[in-house]
Amino acid sequence: MSLLGRREAPRWSTPFLEVERADWAELAPATPLALDETDVARLRGLGDPIDIDEVREVYVPLSRLLNIHIANARELRRSTTSFLGKRAAPTPFVIGVAGSVAVGKSTVARLLRELLRRWEDTPRVELITTDGFLYPNEELQRRGIMHRKGFPESYDRRALLRFVTQVKSGAPEVRAPFYSHMVYNIVPDAEIVVNSPDVLIVEGLNVLQPPAKEHGLALSDMFDFSIYVDARTDDISRWYEDRFLRLQKGAFANPSSYFRRYADLSQEEALATARRIWRSINLPNLEQNVLPTRSRARLILRKAPDHSVDRVLLRKL
Repeated sequence: MSLLGRREAPRWSTPFLEVERADWAELAPATPLALDETDVARLRGLGDPIDIDEVREVYVPLSRLLNIHIANARELRRSTTSFLGKRAAPTPFVIGVAGSVAVGKSTVARLLRELLRRWEDTPRVELITTDGFLYPNEELQRRGIMHRKGFPESYDRRALLRFVTQVKSGAPEVRAPFYSHMVYNIVPDAEIVVNSPDVLIVEGLNVLQPPAKEHGLALSDMFDFSIYVDARTDDISRWYEDRFLRLQKGAFANPSSYFRRYADLSQEEALATARRIWRSINLPNLEQNVLPTRSRARLILRKAPDHSVDRVLLRKL
């Protein structure tokens, strides 16, 4: 069967090669499964039913593909620096992971971190989320955009670009702010330290955004590879509602939670609240800012209504 399967389209119609999951699963038969059920349970996100079979069929081949790209990037760097008469200095391979709220991009990023760490040539893999570069709530309130938290303008994009640029340039130690989902804010005097990784994974809603200014530099210009986690909007909406109800019965009940006020809502009230937040904040952000960046990714993981990846779209070389 053609790798494109039954979905094969005229070659000029899309820059992506579309691979059905069954065909994708056969692409790295010699790559061992380095995780077990316990690892998968630890890495999966709230409401994300990913299992060991999906790791084997989707993410193990993806880790092999990334391993190929990493090896080729190193060889290209060596050849280029040799051409220039210089000595090749190691620099990290940077991967961007984008997608909507509740689509499962955090689980994807965590899985890739663990899988890539198990390759002999990339033992040091770091993961950073763009949440740490949100402006503090006090600054968002001062700017009058607290209701647009998660939109591109709610991030300190200059600081985020500077952070990734420093890591990509080979700086021995780079620090990032720490964001707490419990208090829904940047934690003062807390930092995440990244020390010369082999691979840096940058996960967030807006990591594939074009430059903020014309002729400026985009964060994605620092990426060696980029992934967009995709699904139908109606499915993501349903997943968001389900996650909100799970959080309402769990984390929201913590007295320290920013969302403590939602903990005592009835199920009907909680569902109405989730729908209101989705429609007023997350859906507009998805449609206006996140989804338009999908075509900029190197690879798209397309999810079915049950949250499982059923297709992979890989940009043609």
